[in-house]
Amino acid sequence: MKAVGYRKNLPIEAPNALEDLELAVPQTTAHDLLVRVKAVSVNPVDTKVRKGSPPPAGQARVLGWDAVGIVEAVGAQAQGFAIGDRVWYAGAIDRPGANSELHAIDARIVSKAPSSLPDAQAAALPLTAITAWELLFDRLRVPKGGGEGQTLLVVGGAGGVGSILIQLAQRLTKLRVVATASRPESRDWCLTLGAHAVIDHEKPLADALKAAGIGEVDYVASLTHTEVHYPQIIQSLKPQGALGLIDDPKGLDPMALKSKSISLHWELMFTRSLYTTSDMHEQGRLLGEIARLVDAGQLRTTANAVVGAINAANLTKAHALVETGKSIGKVVLEGF
Repeated sequence: MKAVGYRKNLPIEAPNALEDLELAVPQTTAHDLLVRVKAVSVNPVDTKVRKGSPPPAGQARVLGWDAVGIVEAVGAQAQGFAIGDRVWYAGAIDRPGANSELHAIDARIVSKAPSSLPDAQAAALPLTAITAWELLFDRLRVPKGGGEGQTLLVVGGAGGVGSILIQLAQRLTKLRVVATASRPESRDWCLTLGAHAVIDHEKPLADALKAAGIGEVDYVASLTHTEVHYPQIIQSLKPQGALGLIDDPKGLDPMALKSKSISLHWELMFTRSLYTTSDMHEQGRLLGEIARLVDAGQLRTTANAVVGAINAANLTKAHALVETGKSIGKVVLEGF
């Protein structure tokens, strides 16, 4: 089968940073579905793994943690699915990725794809939707329908996770949602998605919030450049506020949170599949709920760039775009 992967940790400008491959059809377990992949998207995790995680000697590693496809085989313990089902999922970090014609995936982290979105538009959502959902409801513990009189600050609102987090918070809670963006196009994107206000993260956050008449906030979802904004985030949070992170900041001082009793929450959407947690199936359930919200017109796709078919040349373009840190929404690819 066709696939795209890498053999060495190389900068994206290097020849063969990503390569077209011919691989055997993946082996499946009793819990797995075998899916014929129709569309994928690229996330920052793809670029981080490509640059920093070497494959076993003499082998290639396949990336890709967002997919839409058609079920071709169902494992004996894979419940709720049949051959021919159109599904979507974000995959597992400790298994081969979805940049391949056929992909084996644990059914517990899969759901039926939304019928109202074509493949490429749907492929933009699974990883970021799971991340945003878990961050908002499981880590920061905002109740659905709750948050009245409270404010959420989303640092990096125009990125993949920010784009769906704004929508979830605006549609499913009563929080006031404030996003950060530094360019007119990213500001407009956040407002279109439902942010109540947008501030410029190239200015001190606390000052920008005050200038906007907002002041301190109850929750911060820091999605990018946390180490840069950390002192301002602490200043911007109310006493007993909550800070949620998804990026990889270096050298954060947790003692800086103590005087305000600020709680710190990490979110990694791969945790459930990586440790086969007892609630691993929750990811499949919440993807099903996301699909229903999409089909009901309450959530929209965050796809903003379709770069072509799934091959090494186009994935190289997609990785390069994501690595600029300036892409808005998600970059997607469709077909082999």
